[in-house]
Amino acid sequence: MTRLLHELPIDRAARRGEAICLVHRDARLDYATLASAIEGFARAAAGLGLARHERIAVFLPKQFETVISMFGAVRAGCVFVPVNPLLKPPQVQHILRDCGVRLLLTSPERYLALAGALGQCPELRHIVVTGSVPEGADPLHAECVAWDSLLAAGHPRAPHRVIDMDMAAILYTSGSTGRPKGVVLSHRNMVTGAASVAQYLENRADDRLLAVLPFSFDYGFSQLSTAFLVGASVVLMDYLFARDIITILARDAVTGLAGVPPLWSQLADQEWPAEATRHLRYFTNSGGTMPRALLDKLRRVMPAAKPFLMYGLTEAFRSTYLPVADLDRKPGSIGKAIPNAEIHVVRPDGTACGVDEPGELVHRGSLVAMGYWNDRDQTAQRFRPAPGQPDGIVIPEMAVWSGDTVRMDGEGFLYFVGRRDEMIKSSGYRISPSEIEEVAFASGLVADAAAIGVPHPELGQSIVLVVTPAQGRSPVDGPLLDACRRELPAFMVPARIEWRDSLPRNANGKYDRALLARELAVSTGTGE
Repeated sequence: MTRLLHELPIDRAARRGEAICLVHRDARLDYATLASAIEGFARAAAGLGLARHERIAVFLPKQFETVISMFGAVRAGCVFVPVNPLLKPPQVQHILRDCGVRLLLTSPERYLALAGALGQCPELRHIVVTGSVPEGADPLHAECVAWDSLLAAGHPRAPHRVIDMDMAAILYTSGSTGRPKGVVLSHRNMVTGAASVAQYLENRADDRLLAVLPFSFDYGFSQLSTAFLVGASVVLMDYLFARDIITILARDAVTGLAGVPPLWSQLADQEWPAEATRHLRYFTNSGGTMPRALLDKLRRVMPAAKPFLMYGLTEAFRSTYLPVADLDRKPGSIGKAIPNAEIHVVRPDGTACGVDEPGELVHRGSLVAMGYWNDRDQTAQRFRPAPGQPDGIVIPEMAVWSGDTVRMDGEGFLYFVGRRDEMIKSSGYRISPSEIEEVAFASGLVADAAAIGVPHPELGQSIVLVVTPAQGRSPVDGPLLDACRRELPAFMVPARIEWRDSLPRNANGKYDRALLARELAVSTGTGE
């Protein structure tokens, strides 16, 4: 049985080494070649003297070297830290410093852009660039070497021994509140997650998954782990425009596509030729609630593809999914627990909520992460003993207390209410932004929508609905406010609508609500 993350592609190479595992533009990589490269990188890391559990950061777009280095890092007994390629030098510096990265893999261009920031990373000892070492580069206190030279040198030192409870990765959250935190994941977390997701998506060897989300996002990385578990292939893509995704779907006969609501909103308005959906077997959503109107539109453009609506958090990889058979019977639901996980809905004192009573979602099982890197206080807040354990348990099982409010109906289906730090408190009411956004999307007048609470002297917070107009629609308040008044109680109707050409997104492609809140506070004179 596969127990370790790097064993996923290596075991597949032993069975069908000639099968294609990665596609990047016009290039193809088979499992045998990938496994050999993983071994080579692992030995190179050991040859550089990297100790067990030392961190290897990967700051690259999606390409073969990105995948090889991540899986090679864990084969070496080290920990990989995928850094979103969209991040700027100060953000990259924070990650490198926070977890004491020892080796950084990047491109020559990114290396030069980071030069000023790397001097503030005292634990960094090695820099590997995917091309030639750039002329005039100042290696500072770190040794810089080209990728090809590193792997060609040959290193006799064997990688460190690894077990499934060892650290495998540190994934940094998008930092919606304060600086990003590093979520520590074990081999067990990541392999169990891959097996669970592949089970309900019914992934198989002839699947071809399109990876458009960043690998620094657990949902994005899972395109690799689930594919490698079953021997499927992954098409690597860093897209600029939504229409580029549709082109690749057709060109590479993609069978599975994962996205977040803002991306789906862009895709839904594109022209979809029949060839783009001919092979598409399913599409998945996580990272935010899928508005019903958007889901209906996507089902029309992808009629043969099964929609899987999911809920997850980096601290537990994935928590729930809604079976396709229940999609129309349970509109708005995020489903039930994924295989090998259990979900509780609890009150502040930890007791179980009643039917349809809102409470905090608590996730228990082998997908629960190891905590936050170097942050005892935040770890103690979020990772706490699972509810309902017998008193005689001396060492309690730890669960993730998500901070998200959900409710569970009489059949055990869960419904997302809101994130604790996104809930709007107005006129004494706690208001879920998603309820307002759902009405905005259903009106057909908007393409993107985010409901934000801004400080108000009397109400506590007033509601601002930030939107972009739907294709062919004019940015006029009246019709949208009328729709809100028809469908929402008075205390939930936005006090103001702000029309924009686009909504800001964070590094994982989600709406950047924290940035919107800060901008609106400044514009209304209630913030700095």
